[in-house]
Amino acid sequence: MAGELNGRRIAILAADGVERVELERPRQALDDAGARTVVVSITSGEIQARDHDLEDAGTFTVDRLVGEVSVDDYEALLLPGGTVNPDKLRMEPAAVRFVRDFVQSGKPVASICHGPWNFVEADVARGRRLTSWPSVRTDLRNAGADVVDEPVVTDGNITTSRSPDDLPVFCERIVQEFAKGPQASAATRRA
Repeated sequence: MAGELNGRRIAILAADGVERVELERPRQALDDAGARTVVVSITSGEIQARDHDLEDAGTFTVDRLVGEVSVDDYEALLLPGGTVNPDKLRMEPAAVRFVRDFVQSGKPVASICHGPWNFVEADVARGRRLTSWPSVRTDLRNAGADVVDEPVVTDGNITTSRSPDDLPVFCERIVQEFAKGPQASAATRRA
């Protein structure tokens, strides 16, 4: 797996409340495959990580602010979960726009657990086959997604997964998908 991503720049969009293992393990898999990962957030400095949403789990250093970056700066996007993290991101217009623009660009996007909430707010879930943490599935259905209960699902340029229990298969899949590069955008696929 080493070198498979050949220095590709991967944005990891996260905020306070991110589930530590859902950022840390995929990031390690991407870095091990040769990617250059960058934590992008809505605030500068550090973001607070959680363990099982309840326990303090340290911090991650923020590399860039979402309002100062562009989809053109990165080859792929990772959206980790945690209950609070995507809720904070969906309240920030620059973060919502970044997710929407990434999905529409056709570049690979991956999200786990509560992270797919970002697709609801960005209005990019419609017509997509997605999975997530069980409590997020109704929101995804209401946003027009075809929701399934599978460990990892890839639909076009979006890969989703259910929970930290699925991290081994999620990490393997995102390295494969991120190595492929851009896909036809959703608008192009439907045309």
